[in-house]
Amino acid sequence: MTSARWILAALMIVMWGRVSAAQDLAGDWQGTLSGVRPLRLIVHVQRGDGSAWKATMSSVDQSPDWGAALPVDSLVVQGVSFKLAMSAARGTFDGTISPDANSIAGTWSQGTNQTPLTFARVTPEGAWKDPAPHSIRFVNIDPDVKLEVLDWGGPSTANSRTLVLVPGLGNTAHVFDALAPKLVGRYHVVGVTRRGFGASSAPASGYTADRLGDDVLAVMQTLGVSKPVLVGHSLGGEELSSIGSRYPEKVAGLIYLDAGYTYAFYAPGIDPIPPPPAPDAPLAPVIRAILDGMQQYTKVSAPILAIYAIPQDPPTASAASRAMFDENNRKGDAQAKAFADGLPSARVVRIPHANHYVFLSNEADVIRELDTFIGELH
Repeated sequence: MTSARWILAALMIVMWGRVSAAQDLAGDWQGTLSGVRPLRLIVHVQRGDGSAWKATMSSVDQSPDWGAALPVDSLVVQGVSFKLAMSAARGTFDGTISPDANSIAGTWSQGTNQTPLTFARVTPEGAWKDPAPHSIRFVNIDPDVKLEVLDWGGPSTANSRTLVLVPGLGNTAHVFDALAPKLVGRYHVVGVTRRGFGASSAPASGYTADRLGDDVLAVMQTLGVSKPVLVGHSLGGEELSSIGSRYPEKVAGLIYLDAGYTYAFYAPGIDPIPPPPAPDAPLAPVIRAILDGMQQYTKVSAPILAIYAIPQDPPTASAASRAMFDENNRKGDAQAKAFADGLPSARVVRIPHANHYVFLSNEADVIRELDTFIGELH
């Protein structure tokens, strides 16, 4: 073989190795976006249909819920070229896969800003570690559905209470990582990530309110939890009302954290606060299925504490934004009154100057009300 042929053969072997390596991308990739405040990013890459790829990205330094990864709208891999686009972050990444397929160096772009960024394949030694003091397990609901369950610990005796935390739409149980450790001295605290989000399975169906409530019941049964107090944020209120209306004997109480809106208690004549629109992203079908699967609950028999973040402080933005904010405060106040009138045994509490994530914005107030309510349960 001539020298030219040897060189050509060597080049073909190298390029084949680079292309083959580029096809083995499944798993987690971690990088740090430099700036005034460095941001650690984790991209989770999976095989899609056929030769396609799909991915999500988490920014562990920006959100209280690192488990609620943002969807990547498109991920294109051609040879050593790696390109992804995210409408949720209004950003793109254009990179080159290294010959050993263990790093991807490129540029992150948002608008006119371009920042060098390198992702490295995650190893057990270098992987970002969730600092929250919980264990993680998965509970099988159906043969093709498993739910992520977090356990922050706490007393598990015949006389202790178990709290089961249910997140809002788009969040995972990790959103409670700051609150839960403040409760474990008095309660055993676990959290459930709803199907379709985070590390839980995302089946094509099963998103009606009662089906989601049944998922929580299945987790309780698997864990051997008897008569817990269910604590739901935002849309988590529909799971609470589903269980409290059908199986009140299975819970000791229900705590709604700015969660007692029309999906949790239906009062004729009350205008609902419009739910956030589903984004044009891979999660959109799941969100639409949940919105379509909402039910009307009018009777909830379990003991109830309903906390409303009302009135919220309007943003110092445009007059139109302030007007919309004031209108939502009006609707929220009307819903709180309807909740109290329709469920007269419920304890309804308004916490002003809070935001929708009331357990984060007004943690001490929420813990005080929670402890008082649970202390009065039989």
